[in-house]
Formats: sequence, structure tokens, C-alpha cells
Amino acid sequence: MIDLYTWSTPNGRKVSIMLEEVGHEYRVFPVDIKNREQFKPEFVRLSPNAKIPAIVDHDAPDGKPLSMFESGAILIYLAEKTGRFYPTEFRPRNTVLQWLMFQMSHVGPMFGQVHFFRRSAPEQVPYAIERYSKETARLYGVMNDRLADHEYLAGGAYTIADIATFPWTARHEWHRIELADYPNVKRWYDAVWARPAVQKGYVVPSGA
Repeated sequence: MIDLYTWSTPNGRKVSIMLEEVGHEYRVFPVDIKNREQFKPEFVRLSPNAKIPAIVDHDAPDGKPLSMFESGAILIYLAEKTGRFYPTEFRPRNTVLQWLMFQMSHVGPMFGQVHFFRRSAPEQVPYAIERYSKETARLYGVMNDRLADHEYLAGGAYTIADIATFPWTARHEWHRIELADYPNVKRWYDAVWARPAVQKGYVVPSGA
């Protein structure tokens, strides 16, 4: 059994989608970030950076409970534990790692800034909106170029790189991005969204 501490954000959805994809039994503990529950001491003990998601695996490979934070690290852990969506071969594995880090280092931070400055900032800051919107459009272009001759981000197989990136692109309307302008991204997006596990994991926690 895995305990998942999460909320309805792109980073949280990565892990619930992964858990659905691998069919691992899990329990959901919502952490309402709108009410600052991520700063409660009992959650910070699991996630020192006070960010969701976090997990506690009560059946870790060494036989002891294991708590983990950081969505990318959790995806790698679950992939290695289950042998799914992360190849063992040297070159394919490193390709997946590169595209996972592309999401962690660029897609997440830049798209997140667009979310903040367009939707949450107490005042509209034109320079910030323009800066992060341009970078977001550029990153969609990077993905579009990559997907022109690859079915998925890391190649011909669906991997944790796709699981990590999809929830951020699912908010393309927040980015003022038309997927029709990036046809390869749209083809990939539609293929990922068609997966039943993605649809089920995307709405965790229910009612959030």
C-alpha cells in the first residue's frame, strides 16, 4: 500500500496517473494547498520543501516504510519498483531521463510562472506575462519538433517522461496556447489523454 499526499495540480497528477498506470494500490490524503495545509508540521516531515506530492510506501523493496517527496524522484522510484515506463537499456533509459529533466527543469517552472502571473498574481505585470508566455511557447515548440519524428517524448514508447509532462500541457488553455498550432504536440496529447489510467489519475483527489 502507498499513501499519496496530493492536490489537484500538475505535479500531484503525475503521481496519481503513474499509480493508476502501474495498478499499484494506494490511498489518497488530500493536502489542500489553498488553505496552506502543505505547511503543517506533519506534512513537512514527509516533504521538507512543503510541496506536494509526497508518498509513503509501506511495502518498499527493503521491507521498511519509505517516504519520498519531489514528483520526478517519485516517478523514478515507482518505475524502478514496478519495472514499468522506464527502460533498463542504457541509451533508452538515459533518453527518458533527459526528457524527464526537461519537464522538471523547464516545462514545470516556466508553465508554472505563466499560471501565476496570468491567474494568481495580485497585479498584472506585463513584462512577466510576456517573458514567461514567450518561453512557454518556445517549449511547446521544442516538444513539437521532438514529436515530429517520435511517437512519445523519449522515443517510440510511453514513459515516465510523458507522464510527467502531460499534466502541465493539460492546462494549455491557461497558457493561451492553441494545440492546433503545435500539431505534433496535439497528436501526442490526444494519445496520452485516451489512456484510461491517465483519465482516472487526473481527477485525484476527487472533489478537489
